[in-house]
Amino acid sequence: MGIFKLNDAYISAEKGRKEYRLIKKEKWGEFKSDILGLGTIGIRTIQKSVVCAFFDLQGFSKFCNKEDSGQIIPKFLNKYLDWFFHQILEETKCKEYNEGIATYHDLPFFVKFLGDGLMILWDISDIDESSKILGNIILSTLGITEKYSNIFLPDIRNEVGNPPSKLRCGIAKGSVYSVGNNDGQDFVGTCINKASRLQNLPGITFAFSNVGITGEAFKSDEERFIKKHVDVRGIGEDELISILKNEYDNLDREQKKTYTD
Repeated sequence: MGIFKLNDAYISAEKGRKEYRLIKKEKWGEFKSDILGLGTIGIRTIQKSVVCAFFDLQGFSKFCNKEDSGQIIPKFLNKYLDWFFHQILEETKCKEYNEGIATYHDLPFFVKFLGDGLMILWDISDIDESSKILGNIILSTLGITEKYSNIFLPDIRNEVGNPPSKLRCGIAKGSVYSVGNNDGQDFVGTCINKASRLQNLPGITFAFSNVGITGEAFKSDEERFIKKHVDVRGIGEDELISILKNEYDNLDREQKKTYTD
């Protein structure tokens, strides 16, 4: 994300019989890729093995399309983002000691705000596909989506009208590549695109790709999920995914045709 500051960028000038609003030449030259804040984009990328979770607020665009949007959007986002980061901490924490916090998995190393969504990356280098750490990340993200509906939504309804009705989440495991400086100002990768598509599947709010994740990763909670095949736009056909069994059971006949055995 880049912000091009236009403070004192314009001047008025008469040329012939016309008056022009001109951008100062020095300001004109400042509009370049540097405003993205990515550092040196041309350096060699760093590859990371990650789990990507893409969270999306269902109905956020409609929520923003109100006469009092200038008041309700900051009120909602301020509370929502504080709540969301607190939930990441709560779902990560296993047990607290005087010296520190024992965790089910590491905290995310990257969070990106996308307007109506949040992209989260966990570094899972040297973690195999049957590791309980992968299962713990999946269950943590599921816990956040459920708490949105059960706890946050009833609370925020006391402050704003018709807030986004659900928090959707798609998850995929894979590789990402840094963009910019070596510490990673941003990242690209197929798993990011896949996670963003999975959060938008018809009729469901939670899905993860089974590529690189086995049932052993969350064996005690495996019965909550059902495996299906689905065509993922821009990614590929017949993608094996896991969705919540109770959500699938509640789909109508037409929606169920999207998901095949």
